Amino acid sequence: MPTRTVCSRDDYHCPMFGTHDLVLFIVSGLLLNITPGADFLYITTRSMAQGVIAGVWAATGVAAGCIVYIVAAAVGLSAILAASSLAFAIIKWCGAAYLVYLGISLLRTRHHTATAKPALTRDGIARIFWQGFLTNALNPKVALFFLAFMPQFIDATSPTKVAAFLFLGMLFNINGLAWNVLVAWLAARLSARLGAASRATVWINRTLGTFFVGLGVRLALAGRD
Repeated sequence: MPTRTVCSRDDYHCPMFGTHDLVLFIVSGLLLNITPGADFLYITTRSMAQGVIAGVWAATGVAAGCIVYIVAAAVGLSAILAASSLAFAIIKWCGAAYLVYLGISLLRTRHHTATAKPALTRDGIARIFWQGFLTNALNPKVALFFLAFMPQFIDATSPTKVAAFLFLGMLFNINGLAWNVLVAWLAARLSARLGAASRATVWINRTLGTFFVGLGVRLALAGRD
């Protein structure tokens, strides 16, 4: 009997990629994506301060940072990171310092009287993208997440484990990007309702800045478990 190469409607199994329970994976991934974290805060901050376009670029940067760990998990580099205390500590402290830096930058944001959001320049867009990228790429917990979560949906006997990691990882990332774009739009709409010159915007920045600093401290104190 020939081997199936398409996803089955009965068991949601996809031998072509060595994966199974695709529906359960998608639902679980969506639930994880909508859980607020550093990425959510960064995208929200950019959207409220600079508009939906800035938020979309922030979301794109976050997705690009996620690709680093998807590929790393697929080729086994994440396993090395999980096993090496030094490598984990270096990335963890860099990520923690970066989150604290973003938080302090928000806390130092001044109140502007202008009613229009500042125009985005090419340099500004690049800065937003790379900040989003680093927010994810400097978080070693993302690597451990993929190592712990993804294998549960990959056939242990599959000869295409690398393809399975890449397939599921990109599926998870695409769903996450779609959610983050929606977050960017909603945050920009909320900011428009509050008004660019509203005192509430200043307090939102301060609140989010405090959360970023807290996330940085939490990451610095976190172990690998």
